[in-house]
Amino acid sequence: MFENLKVWMNGKLVPWNNANVHLLSHGFSRASAIFDVFGIHPSPDGPVAFRMDKHLERFFRSAELLGMEIMYDKNQITEAVAECVKANNIKRGLIKILGYYSEEAIISLVLDSKLDVAIFAIPESDEIGLDSAEPISICFSDWRKIHPATVPVEAKACSNYLNGMLARKSAKQRGYDVGIFLTTDGYVAEGSIESLFMVKDGILKTSKLGNILRSITRMTILELAPKIGIETKETDIMPQELLAADEIFLSHTGIKVGPVNRIEDRVLSPVPGEITKKLQQALNDIITFKDERFKDWLQPIDI
Repeated sequence: MFENLKVWMNGKLVPWNNANVHLLSHGFSRASAIFDVFGIHPSPDGPVAFRMDKHLERFFRSAELLGMEIMYDKNQITEAVAECVKANNIKRGLIKILGYYSEEAIISLVLDSKLDVAIFAIPESDEIGLDSAEPISICFSDWRKIHPATVPVEAKACSNYLNGMLARKSAKQRGYDVGIFLTTDGYVAEGSIESLFMVKDGILKTSKLGNILRSITRMTILELAPKIGIETKETDIMPQELLAADEIFLSHTGIKVGPVNRIEDRVLSPVPGEITKKLQQALNDIITFKDERFKDWLQPIDI
């Protein structure tokens, strides 16, 4: 369905089907790749990117944590995003940036070369489901979250998502949408690609950093909530606390706020809850330019 799109690869726009690397590339065979994703939204003056500056900061931070160097700087990547958005006439959709080693590596484990970069500008579709508010069912995963002493969980590294794939697969096999990781210490962590929030007695709680991805959407919600009268707390959460929550929702770039209607055998009602609904409305007001306080979060794509 994306065959007509162009992909920016190392300074050139190439057809979607030609955006390839060798099977023995280090990025593929050693999983030495990083990525980041952010949303594109329409505005009266053209497309805008949601918090692109923060996403690019994290992209470069991921490389730093893994001892990698990216071939391009932030300004060059920003210009490349604009070029890709224009080439594909994207009004609303997603940008996915990949940093990877295209160099073939039969036995080499460590490379001295810089990361190649590919940028995908993908239009909105049913498959992507941007800002979908469909209720989500969750369960506790049989798998534990990767321990930060094994790999840097803060890095948005492709290899880390094998952990997420296993959690999602086991959840689906049990009849749930998303599996929620516990840490090796037994605290609630996050979903496969989602940050997790719970509400109890009017307080919005989420797992503290250290064992989870440094999510931009999570950060956004924590910054936004106090401005609309919601108290927040970053803390260790035990599974029993989550099971007793008044409201639960998940968040990531695509859905922003996704209300949970079932956790294990417990059904939550009403869904969305009062605070979940308030945050959904607040975020919608931001991306539709109804709240001027956060206009800096929507950065113009200079095309």
